Amino acid sequence: MNDQLLGLPAPAKLNLFLHITGRRADGYHTLQTLFQFIDHGDTLDFYCTSDGQITLSPELPGVSSDDNLILRAARLLQKTTRCSLGADIRLQKRLPMGGGIGGGSSDAATTLIGLNHLWKTGLSLPQLAELGLRLGADVPVFVQGQAAWAEGVGERLTPVELDEPWYLVIIPPCQVSTADIFSDQRLTRDTPPITLAAFHEHGGRNDCLPVVEARYPAIRNALILLNKYCEAKMTGTGSCLFGAFPNEREADKVRARLPATLQTFVAKGCNRSPLHQLLFKAA
Repeated sequence: MNDQLLGLPAPAKLNLFLHITGRRADGYHTLQTLFQFIDHGDTLDFYCTSDGQITLSPELPGVSSDDNLILRAARLLQKTTRCSLGADIRLQKRLPMGGGIGGGSSDAATTLIGLNHLWKTGLSLPQLAELGLRLGADVPVFVQGQAAWAEGVGERLTPVELDEPWYLVIIPPCQVSTADIFSDQRLTRDTPPITLAAFHEHGGRNDCLPVVEARYPAIRNALILLNKYCEAKMTGTGSCLFGAFPNEREADKVRARLPATLQTFVAKGCNRSPLHQLLFKAA
């Protein structure tokens, strides 16, 4: 592997359910959810530099460098480890912003892992996950790289082994603001906690869905459409919708029936992140 160049995936995730169980005094919501990765995502190329500068191209429209999770992750790792090296980062963006499939969080996690490897800063995955939590509640699950049952604000992770179906994912033509959904007075915030066994037996729901449907007609319409062919679900706070299928052929068959104007993709569920499968092959 080139010591100066590293290309890595930043895979998407799906929330197979999302229950909001309460609200803490600091305003953060407590939740239960089940994360699984899919083999579709962004790609990041890291070029090690000796000048200590961190650059990213192309810039994301409407996202300042102070808000960009890739740059924030790189700077946080650099500062924490007192690393004198820099990086030129190239992003190939496939995951939609505001889609609920973890694009920004996954990019941040791949940046932490990739630069820790490239800069030889020597932090463990738990240490990187701790840094990631400072960037966002979903970052640690991408750092740890294992399908997980999550509680707390999403940071208390228990690795799980799940079936790995094929998923058809719909990307409705809108971005959902997580902050807006969590501040909406209509959001259910008192769902009783369940166990993983109870989820496997009875399933779960996405407590954010009624609020998102009320705010975004395009998501409601896409949900109605997908429900004609399978059990349609929404991931995270939206906007992406998905359905599970036993094989790629069945997923592709339904995808072909959807309007060509609707953005979709088919991907395989993965209990181990494609990032970890690539970078930690010997593990």
